[in-house]
Amino acid sequence: MTDRQKKEIFLKTKVIAVVGLSDHSERPSYAVASYLLSQGFTVIPVNPMVREVLGQKSYPNLSSIPKNIRIDVVDLFRKSEDVFPHVREAIERGGIHTIWMQEEVTNKEAASLAERHGLEVIMDTCIMKEHKRLHSL
Repeated sequence: MTDRQKKEIFLKTKVIAVVGLSDHSERPSYAVASYLLSQGFTVIPVNPMVREVLGQKSYPNLSSIPKNIRIDVVDLFRKSEDVFPHVREAIERGGIHTIWMQEEVTNKEAASLAERHGLEVIMDTCIMKEHKRLHSL
């Protein structure tokens, strides 16, 4: 994916569901979500183990997020082998345009499924680092 395509993703993104968002401030998911909030994105935590993160209500899964909340990007902080069900859930929900797998997260089967359903896929890349990099160009 080109830098221009990634910039387009950021331009059309308002709401990011962060799957695996921890409520522990030392975790990478917390730092990334905090940064995204500071940049004006709406962040929806998805983690069945927490009730709230960064002042935002947490949901146990993507399906439990109210349908009137439009999600643009699903950002996955999960092990590579645990990604597929979340991608399938994102497809079933509909309206999501991008699946973003964080650094060291890759799942070609899940990526292929998402792409077959018209979603853009980015793997093994930190959404925060890319946003910072692209906005410094």
